Amino acid sequence: MCFLEQEPMPAKTLVIRKENVRREWFVVDAERRPIGRIATRVAMVLMGKNKPAYSPSLDNGDFVIVINAEKALLTGRKEQDKIYRRHTGFPGGLRETAAADMRVRHPERMLEEAVRGMLPKNSLGRKQLRKLKVYRGSSHPHAAQRPRALAVPARA
Repeated sequence: MCFLEQEPMPAKTLVIRKENVRREWFVVDAERRPIGRIATRVAMVLMGKNKPAYSPSLDNGDFVIVINAEKALLTGRKEQDKIYRRHTGFPGGLRETAAADMRVRHPERMLEEAVRGMLPKNSLGRKQLRKLKVYRGSSHPHAAQRPRALAVPARA
């Protein structure tokens, strides 16, 4: 039988419903890992792109816990040159913080901002971002969820 005589495979699209979504918990150790590499891997898991039933309009991603956020790396001269900007909402309310100062005061926020920039800029992205838990040290209160380790490549 020639390959031209074979019957074509039926086209099936895997459709997942909101009530059928199974969420898992993952933990990432950020120690000695670049923030960008952590953020890309975490954003993919939060969106659910690591699952075969990914749907861009549905939140079927998993929960991610990031520990040791204060020990994450910024490559190159970003530690001195990178500026985090936010606005208070009032006239003249632009606030700028250098990355070195942000690491001392709010190291969790550095990772949260990096992941936020990689998620959709709408209500779905905000919902996905709520599944991210970032902690400064090596302990977290989510041991009852039995999170699995999520591999993030180290600095190349």
